Parts: sequence; C-alpha cells; structure tokens
Amino acid sequence: MEKVLMKGNEAIAEAAVRAGCKCYFGYPITPQSEISAYLSKKMPLVGGTFLQAESEIAAINMVLGAASTGTRAMTSSSSPGISLKSEGISYIAASDLPCVIINVQRGGPGLGGIQPSQSDYWQATKGLGHGDFHVLVYAPASVQEMADLVIRAFDKAEEYRMPAMILADGLLGQMMEPVVFPEIRENSHDKSWAADGHKNKREHNIINSLFLQPDVLENSVKARYERYKTVEEKETVAESYLCEDADIVVCAFGASARIAKSAVAKAREKGIKAGLFRPVTLYPFPERELREASKSAKKLLSVEMSMGQMTDDLRLAINCEKPVEFFGRTGGIIPTPAEVLKKLEEMGGEW
Repeated sequence: MEKVLMKGNEAIAEAAVRAGCKCYFGYPITPQSEISAYLSKKMPLVGGTFLQAESEIAAINMVLGAASTGTRAMTSSSSPGISLKSEGISYIAASDLPCVIINVQRGGPGLGGIQPSQSDYWQATKGLGHGDFHVLVYAPASVQEMADLVIRAFDKAEEYRMPAMILADGLLGQMMEPVVFPEIRENSHDKSWAADGHKNKREHNIINSLFLQPDVLENSVKARYERYKTVEEKETVAESYLCEDADIVVCAFGASARIAKSAVAKAREKGIKAGLFRPVTLYPFPERELREASKSAKKLLSVEMSMGQMTDDLRLAINCEKPVEFFGRTGGIIPTPAEVLKKLEEMGGEW
C-alpha cells in the first residue's frame, strides 16, 4: 500500500472517511481545526454530511441525532471544547449509541494555552459527563496510530454500542509522518436497534435516555455495566519494550511514550535496566498487561504531560505493591528525553 505524508489531524479525518463515517459535526478550536478543514472538503465527495455547528454543544447533540439512526458519526475538539460536549456525551452513552469523539488536547485548565498536553486523562477515563458510564478511550502515539485507532474506535463503538474517544494531543495532531490507509469500506454491524424507519418490518425503535422509574433506570445502568465487564476482559491493548528484566518500568501513553522510549534506550546504554510500558487503551486500562510487564520491576515511573493523572491507575493496577514515581511537565511544555533520563538516573541507585 502507498504511504502518504500527512499531519496527524488529517490522518484522523481520512481514516474516519475510510471507516465509513458519513456525518461529521464540529466547531473549530486549536490544535485540531485541520480535522474540520479536511472533512469540509472530503465529506461531500463521499456522499457524507459535514456541518460546522454553531457551538460545541450543538455539535455533540447533532452526533446524538445522527448516531440514533445507525449512521457512523464523529465530532472533534480540543480540551475546553470537550468539556462543553460532556453533557451530550452522557446522553449518547445513556442511549447506548456508538460514535467517535476526537480530543486533540491542549494545556489547561480553563482556556489554558494551545500547546500539547495530556491533562484530560481524568476527564476521559473518569468523568466525561454525569452518571455511571464509560467510553472507550484510545491513546495513539504516532500518525499511523491516529489513523488505525480511529478505524478501530468506530468498529468497537458499534460492537459494544458505546461512544469511543481518541485521546491525542497537539503534538500528534500537528506532526507529519508517513501513514498507510486501508481501502474505504462499509461497516456490517447489526443496526436493528436504530431509529431509521421500520416500514412495519420490525418493532418501532425509540432512542431514549430518560427513565423516571428508579428501578428501571438502575436495571438499565446495571445492564450497561455487564457489557463493560466484557469490554474490560477483551479490549485492553498495550505495548511493552525491554520490560522482561527491567528494574524500572516507565509508563507513558501517547506522545510522552515516544519521549520515554528514547530515554529508556539511553538508560540501557548507561547500564540502567529500564523498560517501557505503553497503554494504548486508557479505558479499559490494561491492568493485566501492566502486572506482567512489571514483574521484575522494583519501581514504576509515570511520564506524562500533566501533573500525574495516570499515576493512580498504575498504583491500582499493581495493587500498590511497588512504588510509583512521577515525572512530567504541564502547561503545554513537552518533557525531553534528557529530562526523563535524568530522573531514571536519580532512581537507578535508590534500592
């Protein structure tokens, strides 16, 4: 297959089209606006719908409407824009609808800045709207993965009838790398649940998230959590690098994992037994894979572009049996391999 040199944001957009996305609703915000710009030109060429909504709130509710018909729908934004979408995401999850949400993160809180960040980890994995629900969360670390995980997100969202999020960042969105795309394909998942006109061939479908009877609402939530159990058992994805004999396992996702991998390689050259564990799914978090990767480790180190939002999940995954330290930068500052290596050197002689 032919390789194409593209920005990460453009790769997301092209992959969405090839995954069968037919509706995109968005609103411009740096550093993800190339997604909207690309799809404004591409969607009409494939018989799809592109609409720049009047706000982020309007965009996510348009996704709710399109997804309810069984149409593959997507929206994209950056950190504060995702906050505005959170109510609509909760409605989509409660309605058991599939869709894909792209977050190309920027620094925060508030309007923050336009530089790369990973400080929406908690939001994506713990608090993306009110109520008891989860969304699938994928963390790409390359432009190729930006494309591959968008396609996977559409497929898995439909398989489990739940929203899926690509949690990227401004660094990945703006960088250019070669990427290979699959052919355009139509999805084949069952859509018997959709509100797309029944013509007396099936029961009338109603898409709804309102349950006024407490016992009915509780049963609805419990049924959804049974599905989440299956997701947690089957859908974890992670990558390990030099972890077999590692004394220190560096844990990082997304762009930070690329930086951490360089630091791990340099640490090995200096005789420090370091390894890298990279979760690709942030929900479900790959707990089994982390326990396996850190079997020989004396310590774990979380490297993030935040104030350490993933550290609690690392501790929980290993039942707090080993110390977890943190190194990161925030506010849109990207940590360097040299900084991570210095931290590894400091940790290397502490046991």
